[in-house]
Amino acid sequence: MPTTTHLTLNNGVEMPTLGFGVFQTPPDETRSAAEAALAAGYRHIDTAAAYGNERQVGEAVAKSGVDRADVFLETKIWISDYGYEQTLHGFDKSVRKLGVDQIDLLILHQALPSEFGKTLEAYRALETLLTDGKVRAIGVSNFMIDHLTALLDKATVVPAVNQIEVHPYFAQREVQAFGAEHGILTQAWSPIGGITFYRDGSHGSTLQDPVIGEIAKAHAKTPAQVMLRWHLQQGRSAIPKSTRPERIAENLDVFDFELTSEQLAAIDGLDTGRRGGPEPADITLETFGRPIPEA
Repeated sequence: MPTTTHLTLNNGVEMPTLGFGVFQTPPDETRSAAEAALAAGYRHIDTAAAYGNERQVGEAVAKSGVDRADVFLETKIWISDYGYEQTLHGFDKSVRKLGVDQIDLLILHQALPSEFGKTLEAYRALETLLTDGKVRAIGVSNFMIDHLTALLDKATVVPAVNQIEVHPYFAQREVQAFGAEHGILTQAWSPIGGITFYRDGSHGSTLQDPVIGEIAKAHAKTPAQVMLRWHLQQGRSAIPKSTRPERIAENLDVFDFELTSEQLAAIDGLDTGRRGGPEPADITLETFGRPIPEA
């Protein structure tokens, strides 16, 4: 199959295309889920300071028997640690919890447009960490076109990744296209849909969508596998999550079939334009700021 298991970032670093996500997974469940993911063959784990489970991810990696060099670790700095010195300290907290010396991909979790000066200083800290070899690649998350434009105007390093909400009901094609023009890889969080909406505005689930279901039936695959394959064939990284070992393994089993151009177009046609997660513009320190523990 033509879809590669790895993608090359804009600085030459190779990253496994599929990552294992641990958003909203309780710490104790994170440890066992990450262990199951590594046992199933995942070699890319995505966590964040704000998730409160970096330590358990690190413990799972250490316990797995998989060489640290073979595991791509991605984590995020929360808005409460934005600012140059604060972000450097945020990195120190993350590596201490993860139990590693180097992070493979470190990204800013939100654009924080209400205090974008702090965002720029935080990104400058990421650039310093990259120069010093403490991280292998840097990026952003939930940045829209205006945020990316403002960042690129000041940055010396183009972000390697922009992790945003992308699934069949919310594709953010303009943001993806802007990123591609500048060499920024789109990485999909909620890649199979979390809180999603039908086109009539009612709440629904991509997993029950009849179009996706018919495509899944044609390939003897699950709807989740079809959606992940859609991401991969369109050149995105995707970060599915689960705590069930059988589902964890199933989500990785997407490299042995190929969607047709008609099937890809049919999935593209499901976009509602409605965001499931919070509006990036609504993220402020007043409403979302909280201290990230030292340990």
